[in-house]
Amino acid sequence: MPPVKHPDADSGVPLPRPAPRLGRTIAAPALRLAAAALLCLSLLPAGALRAEEKRLAYLASDLRIPFWDIMRRGVESRARALGYRLSVHSAENSARRELQHTIQTVQSRVDGIILSPTNSSAAVTILKLAGDAGIPVVISDIGSDGGDYVSYIASDNREGSYQIGRILARAMMQRGWEDGSVGIIAIPQKRANGRERTAGFMKAMDEAGIKGAGIRQQVTFSYQETYDFARELIAQNPDLRALWLQGSDRYQGALDAIADSGSEDRVLLICFDAEPEFLQMIPDGKLVGAAMQQPFLMGEEAVAAMDAHLRGQRVEHNRRLPILAVSRENIQDLLPLIRRNVLGMDAR
Repeated sequence: MPPVKHPDADSGVPLPRPAPRLGRTIAAPALRLAAAALLCLSLLPAGALRAEEKRLAYLASDLRIPFWDIMRRGVESRARALGYRLSVHSAENSARRELQHTIQTVQSRVDGIILSPTNSSAAVTILKLAGDAGIPVVISDIGSDGGDYVSYIASDNREGSYQIGRILARAMMQRGWEDGSVGIIAIPQKRANGRERTAGFMKAMDEAGIKGAGIRQQVTFSYQETYDFARELIAQNPDLRALWLQGSDRYQGALDAIADSGSEDRVLLICFDAEPEFLQMIPDGKLVGAAMQQPFLMGEEAVAAMDAHLRGQRVEHNRRLPILAVSRENIQDLLPLIRRNVLGMDAR
């Protein structure tokens, strides 16, 4: 090894060349290789970075409403079983908050989105943002006025509402009230599912020759709003014989309005969806019946559809799950389905 002069040496005495450092000699090519690998990974699609860590997001309309919270539990149950990490975002019925959650979710580059939008028109914007980012979307209820999605898991709102309408019509006829009218406290008719509920129910009323007494659309979904709408419909329609609440969690507002107006013996109540109390209220006759969606099952099926799509399998684009039209006559037979798929009580 020829001697070399140290660059800082003041004398002319040559110094030996330092012995090579093995760690540095090997590390340099390894670092260059790692840097090149990171550069290549940065150019891959988002999904390729997470072969092991699969992530989904659930954008929910309003988890304060039991229906959506039960659906959330169904989404979580199936996501956990299939090995997905899940983030959940509730818009609390605010289109602005929903948009903020959508932007955050898209920026986080999840593998897929399960969507229960605040309304069908808002869903179009969400689908556009997700589509531009290459993120697939499965819609679980409410629906969309347009846009591309993997699958739409919905209840058969029209048929379920038609069947609960027939149950009410029979109850009115048994009491000789077929000349009376029925008022509707509805979810927003901007939603596709809201329009289907009203159409199916009115078909049953038309077939029975029962008149409508008007419709009021919920905005705040509060107890007070439900109470005020019910009192208004009762006061404005002396022949009113029934109220149909197109929801379930504010049933007490309707019952209190009926009681406070002195109409307990002449105005019936039916609902859409279900609360645990309904399991006793329907047999007791405090509630004529309810058209019960199966939100826990819907959440499970939405995740299953997304998983199948991400694994390259063909998925049914539009799927309708049956609604259980529950009355005093059939509630005992339907109880196992109600407890698991409707209320999420016996699900694991």
